[in-house]
Amino acid sequence: MTAFQATESPFKSDNTASNKCGVTLMNNQVGSVVAKVMNEQENVTIMPLPSMIRVDAVGRMDFVYDDISEALGEEQGFFDAAEFEENMSTHYGRMVHLDDRTIMFASPEESAEYTGFDLAER
Repeated sequence: MTAFQATESPFKSDNTASNKCGVTLMNNQVGSVVAKVMNEQENVTIMPLPSMIRVDAVGRMDFVYDDISEALGEEQGFFDAAEFEENMSTHYGRMVHLDDRTIMFASPEESAEYTGFDLAER
């Protein structure tokens, strides 16, 4: 009789911090332009898929509304938090909407200034 040993799964649980954050955008005209603008940031990786676009970053990324409005060929103020939410389906990391941008943070500690995350030891 031969004993079988299971191989280690490549999908095993890993609870170490990735220092990444990201969003999933619709793969439409607006999502494509947002991804193109975000691809100019050196810490951002874009992965186009058939029905969505993954936008992932190490540390932090800023979706600057006026930069996106300009790339869309629209006036400043066209792209805002509502437009962003309409084109985004999921996210991971801490998300902060400001008047001029949406910021994604990989670390809750880095977003504490905006989110009120309690950094005090207990």
